[in-house]
Amino acid sequence: MTTPPNGPEDQPQYGQPPQYGQPGQPQYGQPGQPQYGQPGPQYGQPQYGQPGPPQYDQPMYGQQGFGYGGPGGSELADWGSRVGASLLDGLLSGIPGLIAYGIFIANVIANSDGDSYTTAGEGPSAFAVIVLIIGVLASIGLWVWNRVIRQGKTGQSVGKSVLKIKLVDATYFQPIGAGKSLLRDILRGIFDQACLLNALWPLWDDKKQTWHDKVMSTYVIKV
Repeated sequence: MTTPPNGPEDQPQYGQPPQYGQPGQPQYGQPGQPQYGQPGPQYGQPQYGQPGPPQYDQPMYGQQGFGYGGPGGSELADWGSRVGASLLDGLLSGIPGLIAYGIFIANVIANSDGDSYTTAGEGPSAFAVIVLIIGVLASIGLWVWNRVIRQGKTGQSVGKSVLKIKLVDATYFQPIGAGKSLLRDILRGIFDQACLLNALWPLWDDKKQTWHDKVMSTYVIKV
């Protein structure tokens, strides 16, 4: 007697091992099968515990962009503030020398007879000469401390500090250092002696720079 072939329900599905007990029927609670009424994972949505897609064009926390105004977001110092700071620095450096020079001239006048300054044995005393030398050296020392060391380290000379402006590097917006500050002041003296336009150039320059600012790549900004 021939046994009839098994029906579809008795045949194992392709690629699945046969189940025991109930052939062809999935077991209740079998893992890997979605439950009825529960949606599967949506395409393009990050799974739990996985980072989502990176966001672009958003600033990182704690970072600041460049502000408006001058380069680097800083407001450039106006011409009047720069001139005022230079005058204050010159007055500070010049005070010891002016005092010493006044003492020297007074001594020369006191030692003269009022008719001639060429009489033998007349002239400034040794004291007056020493005072003059000390005064000149003190003025030079103050200039070096104020315009080279202090300004190079902090970006502010005494005059700039009073008028709330600061000298910075055009690239990093940091103080330029003593060596660069010294070279900048030397160039300033050369350009000012050669042409008055150097001191006036910030009046119409879009970055309010003098010629020595442009050569040394520096800005003077407000603080």
